[in-house]
Amino acid sequence: MAISKRGATFGSRLVKGLTASAILAAAFLVVSASAESKARIVRLSEVQGTVQIDRIAGEGFSKAFINLPVIEGSRVKTGNDGRAEVEFEDGSTLRLAPGSEVDFIHLALGDNGSKLNTVQLVSGTVYANVHLKKARENSGDQFALNFDRESVTIADAAHFRLDLDAPNKATLAVFKGKCSATLPSAQFDVTEKHSATIKFARNDSASEASVGGDSAKLDAKNAKSNDVKSDKDTFVIAKNFEAEPSDAWDRQQTEYHDRNASTAATASLASPYAYGISDLNYYGNFMSLPGYGNVWQPFFIGANWSPFQDGGWAFYPGSGYMWVSGYPWGWMPYRYGNWAFANGVGWFWQPGFAESYYAAPRVLNAPASTKIPTPPATGQQTVMVGRGLAANPPAGTMRVLTINPGSAGFGVPRGSIDHLNHIAKKMERTSRPATVATAAPTTTVTSGSPSVFGTSSSGSASSSRMGGQSPAPMGATTHHSSAPTSHPH
Repeated sequence: MAISKRGATFGSRLVKGLTASAILAAAFLVVSASAESKARIVRLSEVQGTVQIDRIAGEGFSKAFINLPVIEGSRVKTGNDGRAEVEFEDGSTLRLAPGSEVDFIHLALGDNGSKLNTVQLVSGTVYANVHLKKARENSGDQFALNFDRESVTIADAAHFRLDLDAPNKATLAVFKGKCSATLPSAQFDVTEKHSATIKFARNDSASEASVGGDSAKLDAKNAKSNDVKSDKDTFVIAKNFEAEPSDAWDRQQTEYHDRNASTAATASLASPYAYGISDLNYYGNFMSLPGYGNVWQPFFIGANWSPFQDGGWAFYPGSGYMWVSGYPWGWMPYRYGNWAFANGVGWFWQPGFAESYYAAPRVLNAPASTKIPTPPATGQQTVMVGRGLAANPPAGTMRVLTINPGSAGFGVPRGSIDHLNHIAKKMERTSRPATVATAAPTTTVTSGSPSVFGTSSSGSASSSRMGGQSPAPMGATTHHSSAPTSHPH
């Protein structure tokens, strides 16, 4: 079948509104300058329940949506019913349990293109699944998770949980790999299936400075501190770790990524910034199309569907408005490559290459009736298009889901339905909505009890994962090497 490649680029149609977006485009290029570059963005890849983000646009925290870019200085926090995931370029993830807050204090590129990541845990519990690439000898990628005055760093792949249990206590549990913890007074490693309980000093340099110039008080304070162990941060390493309420959810998300991370079609993708592959493999399929090569197409697109009909414009200082897709798979297909339309095929995405990255994707052969959104000329408010960005249903209630033709997966929580491709093929034959049961919910667990997972091999729906329950408070249990082992991972 001969297909015309006639078409105008999306970038040329939006050049006035997206000139500043070139700053974000540089995030996907290898930097050759000797100075460190700040031009990097990562992805808010999962949003459940109440989640807020501060995009450093001067408005503080606002409602978070899936696929929002996260840049250096951004802050993300979850409510008591909220969970969130941030995905990095190499597929590494940082997940926030309910009642947590993180600050992305450092997202940069080193002088050799290495990715430098430093995240501050402000409160709550986070799970980090880090995939540093050791195969590239000069990679130099770095990942650090700071808390209080302490830091956890990773030299290789690792999967771990960090809890701020109390104002003066943290717990680090390592599921896989090894973590290095650095305290003001010590440095130590925590290996796989071990945990460390860290207690912060009651008297630190900050409190000593508050004494001011009264040398007598300061001398007395220092003398007393010689006999008080709590004047220095302390730690205890145990040969086990206890389960936490969100362990099951973290494991489901990890299994979702692992199960969908690679196929024969995606293994050949040329871009080193191919984060979001798991979503592409779950919500659509790759195919070889004459004249276009290896392309991707979402399920359930229908005859009248357009890739730009649902989403919104989000403002970022120094970069202007960025198009954000409302589809759960809608990160990578809108960051580089191009969308194309062909009669008898419909819309599909061509991956392209890292060196041909565009601030907004190109569009080829768009039908005359296609409405390609343009960014607002003024203001900084988030502007919705079509069904907007609220693709994820609220957590805790859904057990049955109806998928409509032309929805392109909008509102389908990832991993919530087994064999989504089979349902897509059936809908192609019938052109009728499909009503399907979602996977079994995740059971909320308390500290020290085993994790319980859904029976579905594909994970549970966004709503089902929460099970309609509020998570139990994070415990502050003391770890002992002789305690019964509980390994949810």
